[in-house]
Amino acid sequence: MKKLLAMLFAAAALQAGTVTVAVAANVSYAMPDLVGAFHARHPDTRVRTTLGSSGKLTAQIRRGAPFDVFMAANMRYPAALFADGSAVTKPAVYAEGSLALFGRKPHDFSRGLALLENPAVRRVAVANPKSAPYGAAAVKALKNAGLFERIKPKLVYAESASQAVSYAMTAADVGFVAKSSLFAPKMRRFKEGKNWAEVDPKLYTPIEQGIVLLKRAETNTEAKAFYDFVLSEAGRKILRRYGYRLP
Repeated sequence: MKKLLAMLFAAAALQAGTVTVAVAANVSYAMPDLVGAFHARHPDTRVRTTLGSSGKLTAQIRRGAPFDVFMAANMRYPAALFADGSAVTKPAVYAEGSLALFGRKPHDFSRGLALLENPAVRRVAVANPKSAPYGAAAVKALKNAGLFERIKPKLVYAESASQAVSYAMTAADVGFVAKSSLFAPKMRRFKEGKNWAEVDPKLYTPIEQGIVLLKRAETNTEAKAFYDFVLSEAGRKILRRYGYRLP
């Protein structure tokens, strides 16, 4: 009997597959719900995620990191991977992200970015604009508002959008964060207008976030199923709950 059970478990293990997904840090808050909903439809498939800035994940993919799907924070990095043959699908927009200004303590967010000139705001967290699209959007918003040079000495650079949230919760007074982060369960106690406000979308280019199926998953039906799920109405419904706009 024990031998039979062992054989059955071994057979089940052979049938089960694993999909590895490289995920931009701003999507980390929605991923448990996305993976859970996908697993309910594909119970024999495991999804493993690696979080990071889109630029660093792209570099890892080019060095041969074993990822099947890439969910980036913009379209530029997936487009570059498709152009050099590292991805087998053209980048598709799975969500449009928004930038928000967040502070763990109450501030007068009705002032918009002008709030950052307040002497009481001494440190402003922002994701690294060289590798994190949300950081690049924040810098562009500051420049378009004519504030960058005055605010620049206050900027504290984080590695990714999720780390910018951590900095805003600890080392900084205010931070530029992905609006999606504010819909995470641990962040819902913070109130719009009191602890955060959306940055005027006219100040930066809309953050279209792209997904691609990578070369190593070209014949991986389970990876393709996850890719399709993210782009499906069921996947988009989950992303909407986390403050994303949908194409």
